[in-house]
Amino acid sequence: MSFELLQDMFYAAPELWYGLSAVFVLLLFAVLVVGIKLLKLRQKNYFLNRDRERYAETLYASKDGYFAFIYPDEKVNDPCQMIRERCSRRLAVILNLEKGTNSSFEDVLKTFYKDDAKKLVKYIGLLMDDGVSFEDEFVLKASGKHIKLAGSRISGLDGNVYCDMIWFRDVSFESNKIEELEKEKNEAQKSMQSLQDVIDNLPYPIWLRDENLKKVLINKKYIDFVPDATREEILDKGLEIQNAGGESSARNLALAAQAANKIKKETVSLVKNGKRFSFEAIETPFHAGQSLDKICTVGALVDVTELDDLKRNLKLHQNAHLEILGALGTAFAVFDNKFKLSFYNKAFAAFWKLEDVWLESAPSYSMFLDVIREKRMLPEVPDFRLYKNDEQKDFSVIIEPKEDMLHLPDGRTFRRVRAPHPMGGLVFAFEDVTDRLATRRAYNSLLSVQKEILDNMFNPVLIFGSNGRLIFYNKAYLDMWNADELMLQNEPGIDEIVEAQAEFFSNVDNWKLLKKDIIQHLTSLTTKSFSIKRSDGLSIEVLTAVLSDGSILITYKQL
Repeated sequence: MSFELLQDMFYAAPELWYGLSAVFVLLLFAVLVVGIKLLKLRQKNYFLNRDRERYAETLYASKDGYFAFIYPDEKVNDPCQMIRERCSRRLAVILNLEKGTNSSFEDVLKTFYKDDAKKLVKYIGLLMDDGVSFEDEFVLKASGKHIKLAGSRISGLDGNVYCDMIWFRDVSFESNKIEELEKEKNEAQKSMQSLQDVIDNLPYPIWLRDENLKKVLINKKYIDFVPDATREEILDKGLEIQNAGGESSARNLALAAQAANKIKKETVSLVKNGKRFSFEAIETPFHAGQSLDKICTVGALVDVTELDDLKRNLKLHQNAHLEILGALGTAFAVFDNKFKLSFYNKAFAAFWKLEDVWLESAPSYSMFLDVIREKRMLPEVPDFRLYKNDEQKDFSVIIEPKEDMLHLPDGRTFRRVRAPHPMGGLVFAFEDVTDRLATRRAYNSLLSVQKEILDNMFNPVLIFGSNGRLIFYNKAYLDMWNADELMLQNEPGIDEIVEAQAEFFSNVDNWKLLKKDIIQHLTSLTTKSFSIKRSDGLSIEVLTAVLSDGSILITYKQL
């Protein structure tokens, strides 16, 4: 078709061509509008799909698993007319389901114990029928996991029911932790109760103060000392135990203990049931919770009435004893546990030739040793400082009376007795035994000479003490009677000695009668001598004499 033809057609019917052009423009505009709307719908659909995937992935990423019962949409003609079940990936992992996300609710029920499964079915029934939410905890049959279930209904704003959801959360760690904490709590409560029983059954009041010195704990005995008040009233009102003067010294004592961070004690008098008692109040500070800034105190009130009475009686007895010691002629002195002279008698001052003024100044034991050393009334020692240290150490070593001798350079000898004092320190007693020792040495020398004389006598000799036991024999007796010296050393009696001689009288028909006669003659005060004849033919004259001390001297003489 040539251009001229088209031109002729246009000129022949121009209205028609104008109409076709307008229709074409309209169609083009309509296509453009529809295209734009389609693009917008595709974009909206894209974002809807993306949001749906995000929500789905968000649910999948949750640490809780879920099982959903999805209902058909009631507002539209939903092609799905049945309730659909959906198992999440997380739930399949938690319950270890073999079918994974394709698992049914029956598969889920199989992981629970039979009774728990029945209980869960009831919960689901109430949720699906009436929309009743539930929350409970169960234990899985296979793994022992603790699973917390929470069921709820999800509905739209228009009232359309979307689905019923059951959320599954693994709370094994939390449950185990709770059980451990519960166990620890029970054990702690038992321990606290045991401690409360201990302090409640103590026979004296005790209490605990916080860093502000407010009482936070008391025992049952404390309540007995605060009349007409309960435990709660005592703690709330801060009631204190009043002494005989109506004052409370325990709080001031606690304040002093807290300030000094040291144990403080004080003896107080209390009136209870009309009687006066002595108590020792004690406040012991300690750091609360290892914090150096918080110093609490523990207090106690101990009955020392009997102890005070004993102390007073002891003091009276001590004073009486000291008065007796003061009147004795023996030199006595008491040095206390601080090595100070606390008592001496006149004989002590005279014995050491010391002035009363100096003694009344309560000199130390070290000073006393220095003074008597200057008077040359101590033994000579190579290291006097070491000697004094050893002497002072004896104050803590001597637990029973100990006696020793002090040999002076001038030849005198002092007897010293040291004994522990009930209140600490030592009691000293001194006595000059120089003459006594000299007399004893002379006596022992005389006895030694006499023994040598008797031992060298030709005739056998026996000496029996006043108690009838043998105290001396000589060698001549051993030879004559073939005696067992070991037996003689054990101090046998006259009866044993005569019985040992029985082998020399084997020809006697009645040895018991002969033995009786011999013993009677030996112990008789009137019989001076008698004769016996042994079976070996030896005739012996037996001479007896009673000595001035009651001893019996027996001499055997061969005829």
